[in-house]
Amino acid sequence: MTGPREMFESREGEIRLEQDPATMPADGGVVFIGRIASPWTTRESCPKNMRAARETGQPAVLTIDAPYRDGLRGLERASHVIVLSWLHHAPRNLIVQKPRHAAEAKGVFGLRSPARPNPIGLHVARLVGLDIAAGSVGLDAIDVLDGTPVIDIKPYFASTDAMAEATVEGRDER
Repeated sequence: MTGPREMFESREGEIRLEQDPATMPADGGVVFIGRIASPWTTRESCPKNMRAARETGQPAVLTIDAPYRDGLRGLERASHVIVLSWLHHAPRNLIVQKPRHAAEAKGVFGLRSPARPNPIGLHVARLVGLDIAAGSVGLDAIDVLDGTPVIDIKPYFASTDAMAEATVEGRDER
């Protein structure tokens, strides 16, 4: 093979970036597409999960960088979105952790802690506003610090993303 293979054909109406993000200098190994504006400026004030964030009644806004704003087209069809963030303040070398609420230590992959080898946050939020030209995505809430980088946004599909039978042993929630 002499060069990278094109895995996806071009389709009418698609727009490609002038520069492939894979060729850009890495930001933690990924390309950040924007930042999150949240009311949380300290770890202590930041809600520990999305349920707690919603209970505060504090909205959040994603600001998507100009080259990626065309990617927001069609997002208005979704009532909820999945936001992937880069938890840039989290340590990456903590592989076994002892949460405050737990009796015993657990491996990072059995926890939802931000401290992990690749500190990627996953947030399901209600879409409350969208301005594609400004790159503004309004959310009902978020559980990250102000200025947290955005990796990706995806529409949430209740038909395929929700798993009613999902459980975690030792937790009394679904």
